[in-house]
Amino acid sequence: MAAAATATGPGFLSPTGVEIAFVLVGLATFGAALVTVTTKQLVHAALWLVVALGGIAVEYLLLTAEFIAWVQVLIYLGSVIVLLLFGLMLTKAPIGRSPDADSGNRWVALGVAVVAAVSLVWVVVDAFRTTWIDLDGPVQGSTKVSGEILFQHWVLPFEALSVLLLAALIGAIVLSRRNDPADPAGPGEKKGRR
Repeated sequence: MAAAATATGPGFLSPTGVEIAFVLVGLATFGAALVTVTTKQLVHAALWLVVALGGIAVEYLLLTAEFIAWVQVLIYLGSVIVLLLFGLMLTKAPIGRSPDADSGNRWVALGVAVVAAVSLVWVVVDAFRTTWIDLDGPVQGSTKVSGEILFQHWVLPFEALSVLLLAALIGAIVLSRRNDPADPAGPGEKKGRR
C-alpha cells in the first residue's frame, strides 16, 4: 500500500518545491498588487506595479511557460510601466503624497472590486470546468502554440491594445504641452525682459 502511494508521486499534502515556490511568489505578488492600489503616492504605485508584474512573470516561469514569461517582462515591465512613468512625468503628477488620489469612496471601490473578482472567478471556473490539459501532448506554453493562438484568435485585441497605448502616450504629450493660464508665452515663444 505504501509503495503504491509513493509510485503515484507527491499528493496534496506533500507539495513539491516548485509548488511551494509558486504559492510564495503568488502571495508576494498579491501583496504587491494590494500595495499598488492602496498607496497614495503615484510613483510608488507604479513601482509596486513593477513588483506585481515581475511576480507574474516568475509564476509563468514556474509553470514552464518561458515564452509567456519573457513577453510579460518585455511588454509589461519594459513598455507599459515605462509608458506609465512617462505619463506621470509628462503630466506633472505630484511626486509625494497626493491628497486627490483618495476620493473617499473606498468602500464603494472595494465593493465593486469584490464583485468584479467574484464574477471573474465564476466566469473562468464555469468556462473551464470540463477542460483538462493533456499532459502528454505538446507543451502549452511553447512559442509555437502561443504564436498560433495569438495570431489566429487574438489578433484584433492585440492590435487594439497597441492603439490604446499609442493614444495614452499622445494624450500625455498633449497634456504636457498645454499652456498654463499664468504663462502668456506659448510653447514656442521666448519670454523677454520687461
